[in-house]
Amino acid sequence: MLYRRYLGKHVGHESLEIYEASSGEEALALFTTLQPDCVLLDYNLLDTDGLEVLAQLKQAAPPDSLCVVMITGGGNESLAVRALNGGALDYLVKQHFDQELLYKTVLHAIEKNEWRQYVARYHEEIRVVNRQLRESVEELTEARQVIRNNNELLTAANEAIRARNEQLATTNQQLARTNVDLDNFVYAASHDLRQPVDNLRGLFEELRLTVVLTDPEAEQLWQLVEKSLGDLSTTITDLATIVHVARKSGGQAIETVVLADLTADVLQALRPQVQSAEADIQLDFAALPELRYVRSNLRTILINLLANALKYRHPERPARVQLRTRRQGGQPVLEIRDNGLGMNLERHGQELFQLFRRFHPQAAQGTGVGLFLVNRLVQANGGRIEVESQEGIGTLFRLHLGDVPQGGQAAS
Repeated sequence: MLYRRYLGKHVGHESLEIYEASSGEEALALFTTLQPDCVLLDYNLLDTDGLEVLAQLKQAAPPDSLCVVMITGGGNESLAVRALNGGALDYLVKQHFDQELLYKTVLHAIEKNEWRQYVARYHEEIRVVNRQLRESVEELTEARQVIRNNNELLTAANEAIRARNEQLATTNQQLARTNVDLDNFVYAASHDLRQPVDNLRGLFEELRLTVVLTDPEAEQLWQLVEKSLGDLSTTITDLATIVHVARKSGGQAIETVVLADLTADVLQALRPQVQSAEADIQLDFAALPELRYVRSNLRTILINLLANALKYRHPERPARVQLRTRRQGGQPVLEIRDNGLGMNLERHGQELFQLFRRFHPQAAQGTGVGLFLVNRLVQANGGRIEVESQEGIGTLFRLHLGDVPQGGQAAS
């Protein structure tokens, strides 16, 4: 009743709500239910003593949250020490405190408990932050190790690339020298062989004029010899043309070529073949009437592709050739489509642009140099060729002519 009277009065803005238990067992149950801010615990109880209840309260309360003020009757200091060691925050001796001291002791115990919980939470937060920092440091250390390992790998890779580039540069120089030597050899061989072949043709003509043969098979033999000499002469001429074009293309100036004018010039040169094939030549330069290119190279490309379209026409129908230009992806594209014999690309696609490859030897004479030369000229300018063909139906050559600068010279 004294505690209620002392603590029930308002002091300042604070007021306290008081619950009472008459035994240790009831106190423990009430504490578990209410979780009060502070417990005034008398040492002398009906069923037990205050220290035993204090121990039970400490087990029931969360860590560092128990607020107990022990009340003793005898003023025994050893009992007070035991209470403080057992978890009590303060103690009072009966008949030695007044209303103000009791109220201040209770409020101080509550504030002390709140501060203790705040410090505990703060320390827990610090522990969490420290743990996170340790984990971050460990992750950072691992990341640095990974970066060091990657840097070592990159350094080794860069060194390998540098060595590989040096090797490739040396190989390219060797290949360039080899290509030059091969071109020089082919040019010299074709030049040196031309005169002996011409001499042989002259001697053969003299023999035909002067020799009288009675064997009926002799005429066939003469024709075979004449054809062989013609094929040999054509092959030498084509080889010389390849080398000549390759040497000439490296330094020729790029100019604006009017495709209609250039095509008219090419068709005039192919006029006998056009008439023989009864060809219908369809031109469509509306999308790209002009093209910046080396004029002589473009003329060589057109004359070879058009000549092939006429040469390998289908024997059962007149030749029809469509020639058109357009832009695709910002680059010029030239297409030549015919309705000729066509090809089996599954069988011959890989060797289509190889030197001396022929796919219709029975249809017309040739050396298989034209497509090789066309492909070489297109690739020299960074372009490429796509081919679509069906046997007995026809062929489409689609030439992506590459990026041509507005001025300057053709790439070698």
